[in-house]
Amino acid sequence: MKSEFILEFERPLRDLQNKLEDLKKTSEENKVDVKSEIDSIVAKLEITKKDIYTNLSPWQRVQIARHPRRPYALDYIAKIFTDFQELHGDRLYGDDQSIIGGTAFLQDQPVMIIAQQKGRNTKENLLRNFGCPHPEGYRKALRLMKMAERFQLPVISLIDTPGAFPGIGAEERHVAEAIAVNIREMSLLKIPVICMVIGEGGSGGALGIGVGDRVLILENAYYSVISPEGCAAILWKDRAYAPDAAKALRLGAPDLLKLKIVDEVLEEPLGGAHNDPDLMAKDIDEVLQRNLREVAAMKTDDRLQARYEKFRRMGVYEEEGVLSGPTI
Repeated sequence: MKSEFILEFERPLRDLQNKLEDLKKTSEENKVDVKSEIDSIVAKLEITKKDIYTNLSPWQRVQIARHPRRPYALDYIAKIFTDFQELHGDRLYGDDQSIIGGTAFLQDQPVMIIAQQKGRNTKENLLRNFGCPHPEGYRKALRLMKMAERFQLPVISLIDTPGAFPGIGAEERHVAEAIAVNIREMSLLKIPVICMVIGEGGSGGALGIGVGDRVLILENAYYSVISPEGCAAILWKDRAYAPDAAKALRLGAPDLLKLKIVDEVLEEPLGGAHNDPDLMAKDIDEVLQRNLREVAAMKTDDRLQARYEKFRRMGVYEEEGVLSGPTI
């Protein structure tokens, strides 16, 4: 394994890796040929990897989405875009560092990037508020989107948040209103908008920068109305039921695609994006360019209508005793 951080379901891999390292060490120290034993463990390791990572439960995917080595927005921006110029402040209250934004180039195409950013350590997490935006973050995002519309720049949104910050200050500054305004205004933007969930897509915190012509998601990311722990606390009064909640919420990429909540799922390197960030960035680059070309080719009125209908179709509802909406 490439990291000391091991998820519970990855422990069989760590055990095999330890055996492999011990065997290699013994071979070197005692000058003994154990190539056949090494080859056997290597083969078993590959089989075990495929078995584990191709049969992940929704809760296991949530754990991978939260992996501390998983690439964050700034990691992808550095690998995919050029000449990123970060812009700050909402011009009303302050600058929320959990939402970043600015101009950049996607190949030769100038774009406006809006993204949610987490921290790698305690200091960074305090600066980024653990990726939980305040209302001023959403107002900054909207200011930059409006700027993008003025200069005819497509918007690319990278979503990765457990949810909007629920603190007293955020409530006093009307975080729900800020998210609601963003949802309304993003639905009316006349420029192409591509959204991608790269990690956690938590509740309104994600939706506040998540209304677009295309909504894409990485294979091990999740997108949900509530976190599994929050759902478990409400339904079972016990966060220990989070794995059951994750399954019930159908928050994983495969279910989201079936429900037409997202438009496309990007396959990740085996074990998660953190195992090969360069390959993941290359794939994201190609998918963003392709979707941007397709959306930009549409007439403005057609694009706005398609965006509106896309979000109106979402959800399962009951009308006059008849169950409607998408099903699995």
